[in-house]
Amino acid sequence: MLHTLHIRDLALIEALDIEFGRGLNIVTGETGAGKSILVGAMKLILGDRASTDVVRPGAKRAVVEGTFLLDDDTGAARAVRRILAENDIDMQPELILRRQVSATQSRAFINDTPATVSLLRDVASQLVDLHGQHEHVSLLRTEHHLDLVDAFGMLGEEAAACSRAYDEARTLHERREKVRAMAGELQRERDVLQFQMEDIDAVAPVEGEEDDLEEERRRMEYAERLFGLTARLQALLYDGEPAVNDLLAEVTSLLQEATRIDLAFESTLQEMISAQIMAGEAASFAQEYQSDIDFNEERLEFIRSRLIAIDRLKRRYGGTLEAVLAFREDIGERFEMASDVEGTLARLGEEFGAACRRLSDAAFAASAARRQAAETMSALIVEQLAGLGMPSSRFDVRFEHREREDGWATHPVSGASLEAGRRGVDHASFMISTNPGMDMMPLSRVASGGEMSRIMLAMKSILARADELPVLIFDEIDTGVSGAVAQRVADTLRALSGHHQVIAVTHLPQVAASGHTHFTVEKHVEAAGSGEITRTVVRRLSDREREREVAALLSGEHITETALAGARELLAARLD
Repeated sequence: MLHTLHIRDLALIEALDIEFGRGLNIVTGETGAGKSILVGAMKLILGDRASTDVVRPGAKRAVVEGTFLLDDDTGAARAVRRILAENDIDMQPELILRRQVSATQSRAFINDTPATVSLLRDVASQLVDLHGQHEHVSLLRTEHHLDLVDAFGMLGEEAAACSRAYDEARTLHERREKVRAMAGELQRERDVLQFQMEDIDAVAPVEGEEDDLEEERRRMEYAERLFGLTARLQALLYDGEPAVNDLLAEVTSLLQEATRIDLAFESTLQEMISAQIMAGEAASFAQEYQSDIDFNEERLEFIRSRLIAIDRLKRRYGGTLEAVLAFREDIGERFEMASDVEGTLARLGEEFGAACRRLSDAAFAASAARRQAAETMSALIVEQLAGLGMPSSRFDVRFEHREREDGWATHPVSGASLEAGRRGVDHASFMISTNPGMDMMPLSRVASGGEMSRIMLAMKSILARADELPVLIFDEIDTGVSGAVAQRVADTLRALSGHHQVIAVTHLPQVAASGHTHFTVEKHVEAAGSGEITRTVVRRLSDREREREVAALLSGEHITETALAGARELLAARLD
């Protein structure tokens, strides 16, 4: 929900903080008081184009900031988290969207992180639907209509089956096209591939072999030096005159005799015994190492030759042994395709054809379910429109299949080849007729503002469970509405606020009395120096103030007792 809206130096607003409530929020005020400024401020944080003349005279910049509270388990919260993660913006308990407009630039921020206006718009579109400008009314977007039908009919599994089948077909199609595009090249390079394979296979290197050979070569090249070193160690420790071992034994004997006289020599004696043991172990290691030294010149020559061969492969095929082995695997696959391009294409064609049949089955299963859901949805919308003063309205969801010569789906009856996508073969658009004898036309072409408002209200009431946008804003939906229809508009908005937070700018007393929270927009003219200054303020009304505001909507500027009584009656009726 939209928790707070902060506005500073925007048009006639100097500084304003509004805390909205859950449910239905009503905004009223006299014509010219500044309700349009409030709506314009909301549009700025939705990513609308900003004009530099919105900055209040004398101020450097205008600032609009909206703070949203999101329920973690909602689709809106999940969508926002995904968008923020993709753009490296931290998700916080509160989501803050801010817009700054100066004489030279417009800047956007999300959670205090600079963002593009386009990104701000993407995030806001997951949160708010503002009726008044078509770009913010999701119901007018034809590409959104099929999703709404699926959501209304709870056809998530059918839609997912279409998506899975399409992805499978697309993967096979891309693989086949890749082989087809490479076919001529593969056949031309077959001899080159064969030479490269034979060149690598003649050496047949294995992973890790190079390091092992280098270590063995190093040992063999220094074998003579190592033999001399170990022989000298053996002589010094055991075979020489005098030998270290003999000297250590004599020293140990002397320390033993001294220890028998004075125990102060005990620790030194133990250290000498350890030294004698270590000298013996060093001599044993030298002897064993010497016996393992290999003077095999043929083996050394073999190692040198193999390392040269591996180095040659590295220079030709990637620079490292790992790159050589990866290259060999790749050209092996290419050679296999080059050797049997037609067979590979035939096999992939069969697999693609089977995937297209599965896509067709999933698409037409979803299509049948959608038509059934659309029929129910249309009847409910017509019923709502009748209650909203449009009794002659007709509504329909028009489905279209687009034929395509190389389409991936086949019509089960006509056998026509159809264009298919992740959502199947259906293209849906909402059609409506609002007057007797009037042809059905696309929803986006309905011209009357009053009709459009009521159509939107009717559709949103029916599609409330499908539309996960948490905030709905209606600007002046009372155009051309009065009497019993006005009460139905109020009842519908009240019911809609059970699924969404609704903010409604209205002139209808019935709608105003139905709100959970009521704000009034007022214009104050104040003396300033030698002239006057005009400011717009927004106040949250108390229960007593609401009575007078609703009464003013009923009777006009002069509030009568009859109007007050009518206001009290309307307000009492709205209590849950």
